[in-house]
Amino acid sequence: MKLTKFNYGEDTLTYSLAFEIAEGKIIAGISDSQKKTILLSRENVENALESGQKIYGINTGFGALCSTIISKDEVSQLQNNLIKSHAVGVGDDIPKIISKLMMILKVHSLCMGYSGVRIELIERILWKIDNNIIPVVPSKGSVGASGDLAPLAHLFLPLIGEGEVIYRNKKVKSSDMLSMEKKNPIDVKEKEGLALLNGTQFISAYTCFALTRFRNCLENADIIGAMSVESTLSSVVPFSKEISKLRPFQGAQHVASKVRDLLSSSEILDSHKDCDKVQDPYSIRCIPQVHGASWDAFYHLERMVNIELNSITDNPIVLKDGNIVSGGNFHGQPLAIPIDYNIIAASELGNISDRRVYLLLKGNEKVPKLLVKNIGVNSGFMILQYTTAALTSENKNLCYPASADSITTSLGQEDHVSMGSIGAVKFLQVIKNLEKILSIELICSSQAYDFLKPLSSGKKIEDCHKYIRTKISHCDNDKVFIDDMKEAEIIIKSKKLIELSY
Repeated sequence: MKLTKFNYGEDTLTYSLAFEIAEGKIIAGISDSQKKTILLSRENVENALESGQKIYGINTGFGALCSTIISKDEVSQLQNNLIKSHAVGVGDDIPKIISKLMMILKVHSLCMGYSGVRIELIERILWKIDNNIIPVVPSKGSVGASGDLAPLAHLFLPLIGEGEVIYRNKKVKSSDMLSMEKKNPIDVKEKEGLALLNGTQFISAYTCFALTRFRNCLENADIIGAMSVESTLSSVVPFSKEISKLRPFQGAQHVASKVRDLLSSSEILDSHKDCDKVQDPYSIRCIPQVHGASWDAFYHLERMVNIELNSITDNPIVLKDGNIVSGGNFHGQPLAIPIDYNIIAASELGNISDRRVYLLLKGNEKVPKLLVKNIGVNSGFMILQYTTAALTSENKNLCYPASADSITTSLGQEDHVSMGSIGAVKFLQVIKNLEKILSIELICSSQAYDFLKPLSSGKKIEDCHKYIRTKISHCDNDKVFIDDMKEAEIIIKSKKLIELSY
């Protein structure tokens, strides 16, 4: 059910709102007042062109060709050529949802009225969004500096009848789609090709999508981690308010509070409160500090991307007073660095989860080693931890910061680039691996938890465990685990445990 309306270029966009628009949960459009702003911006471009001013990208070449003057008769051809020549991306196609997010973010930027494009151009992009006609965009080719040039060129090739789209769930030539829809290609005018290609919409769209999944991982990790606290017969003391307030980071306080809430009134905790164990391993005892640091990284990137979504990353920029100025707002560095930081944060969440899986397999006085009673003939859950180890190691290898690199492009005109696009793609891959690592901890923690019966935990953990057992059964003997692993990942992605824990 579509709930509300969002006004492009006028309302404040967030990464979660963009995702809801892409999923069709929110209706989005352009208000009459914002259409006037767009028209005024276009008039400013046309007036500047008539005045004979030399303006980068409007009547000059691009990049290293910025000093080459383009005649008035060729300025439209210049813009169309720009889109064609820049569509040189390679690699696997990006997910359809990210391509759709890119269009949504671009429309929002164009509607702010600083890019000087015609309303007809924006309306054609909106038509594609509303009809789920999704351009095919390769995943590699952007260096994250002059905007995400190659990906955005592929995104907007279909406007001029080139490239491919996903149409009626099939990949087809854009020209064939336009023919079936009885529409003509758009003739891109002055400044419009540059406005379409300049911007960080590839980096931003990937980040929006990855952030949505990262938050889900963070919340699930806290719940699964709490179950592992119980299943390893560990202490809740490290999660106390008294300890947290002495080092008051937002993330750590959030995690400690959440775990205390989940384990409230736990019989399991009471059953071993007088044991002679002095301290638990760091993977348990330091959950607030490690999970909390990942939460803090998330909060930072969330704030940064929400700023980016409501910023102008075009060049040149058409100011309200009619001046057209060149700058560097297209450079991806403001997002590239926090993306790299969040890759580390996501990797660390998987790293500590793998350590808890290892700890669970060691067993204790109530939980058998390798989580099954008859070991020897049975290997139990041993090899699941090999998978978490492999995924954790892969994530560590992906932690090298893309933003630490720069390769000069455009014959030296673009001599420092962010590589934020590479970081954004890596971020999503790390999140996908993290989801699988947490899925395995969920399986192992639930298995260990069974051996603690008839003792119970707090109501919320009990509800979560009962739900897991409706999807994944207790294991007594070796079996093929892959179906359980897939089901556990579905549980995590469904957000059901989050719902049960509130």
